[in-house]
Amino acid sequence: MSKNRLANVDPKEFELPETFFEMDIDNKVFQGIVLQCLSQIEGITLIGGNFIDHILGRDQDRIKGVHVEQDRETASINVKIEVNIEYSRSIPQKAEEIQTKLSDDITRLTGLHVGTIHVLFRNVIPKGSAKAQEEPATEQV
Repeated sequence: MSKNRLANVDPKEFELPETFFEMDIDNKVFQGIVLQCLSQIEGITLIGGNFIDHILGRDQDRIKGVHVEQDRETASINVKIEVNIEYSRSIPQKAEEIQTKLSDDITRLTGLHVGTIHVLFRNVIPKGSAKAQEEPATEQV
């Protein structure tokens, strides 16, 4: 008879604790998003290596030139990137292009708010050298 009593109980009558969902995103994920995004922007290179090395994982845990800080309380991130820019490119236009693309991609892919994107231009490089640094070098065996 106890089975019959349990069968007639409405589960909505119970007060259960609310379910909490939590998601953590490692800084490597944000660095990967930044690298993919920057590889699509012409006229710039990340300091300390080329995009192909970073994309293929030929780098250490921390990627030089990409700094990401997460703020768990506000569910936002702050990004600082250090880049080189080709001579004859407009620095304000490139900064705006980088910031807009990064903000859109990070928000779209992670659902997090981007608090700040600080772009630090470290060096001016010769015209055409940004493209040469992005192309993988062929190795002789």
